[in-house]
Amino acid sequence: MSRFKDFYNKNFGWINAYWLVFFIFVILTFSVGDSSLYKRYTYNEKIRTLENEIDHYENDIQVNSKKLHDLHTDKDGLERFAREEYFMKRDSEDIFLIKEK
Repeated sequence: MSRFKDFYNKNFGWINAYWLVFFIFVILTFSVGDSSLYKRYTYNEKIRTLENEIDHYENDIQVNSKKLHDLHTDKDGLERFAREEYFMKRDSEDIFLIKEK
């Protein structure tokens, strides 16, 4: 045991043993396990991307619900939507589709 004390006093005598234990504890706490800094950063990144997706889909839901409400209440809008999206026509009409190259 005296060899260990001599080695410690010769090489690390200027470091207080309590501070050494504290720093080792801090390094292990932040680098090992689920609470490591890297994992916390990746979890926070994942949370931010999922929150952005939630905001995007909430905006889409608002826009689509407004369009759906307009289709249910406005007969002219419903007819226009059917003509544009599904190429529906009246009996006396002809539809010409022009494709651009």
